[in-house]
Amino acid sequence: MDAAEDLETLGEKLYTLIYPKHKETAGKLTGMLLELPGPVLSQMLQDKTTLTAAVEKALRALQLAQEPGRVTCKDEDDVSVSSDSLGEQLFELVDVYNTGHSQKITGMLLEQHKDAVLKLLSDPKLLEEQVNFALNTLKEQNMEETDFSDTSDADDSERLGEKIFSLVEELRPLHANDITGMLLEMEPAALHQLLTDPTMLEAAVHKAQAALDSQNRTLSS
Repeated sequence: MDAAEDLETLGEKLYTLIYPKHKETAGKLTGMLLELPGPVLSQMLQDKTTLTAAVEKALRALQLAQEPGRVTCKDEDDVSVSSDSLGEQLFELVDVYNTGHSQKITGMLLEQHKDAVLKLLSDPKLLEEQVNFALNTLKEQNMEETDFSDTSDADDSERLGEKIFSLVEELRPLHANDITGMLLEMEPAALHQLLTDPTMLEAAVHKAQAALDSQNRTLSS
């Protein structure tokens, strides 16, 4: 309940600040800004420049959403709704959320079919859901990239080992275990490259087999 009450209090304070300049749209603008993270809202209340910038972004987003002719007029000239135009309009809307990843999130959303992007431009609720989903995806990716714990490293190595082994087994079934062990001493980036480049994999396997043969000859002599 405290969080809800805090949000309500923030909303009232924001509305009071927004209303003098934007009487007709103060309610909608306040609602849009309340979707932003708490710390950002607190900053807006303390810093008029931040608030003004956020209100201007929200206003532009509101205007774009209320101009379906610019976005959804497919019958007149579908070509006129270019990818660049869609991208610019979508960026304006995404940027309202102050995620710090507006460019990346816009790029992710633009990977969808044009009809789906057009729907995002005219449906604020759907856009909000997709922005949050994209933001969570980015956070997960960042966590994966920065998570250097032993367990994640062990899991990654195990998965890599399994993939490499299955490929090596096709080329050198008799020494697949030994060769895979030798290849796994390489850098992870190089191993990933082996998985996508059969020629490079074959060369690495051949080199490992030669080293193995040489080692065996030394032991038997």
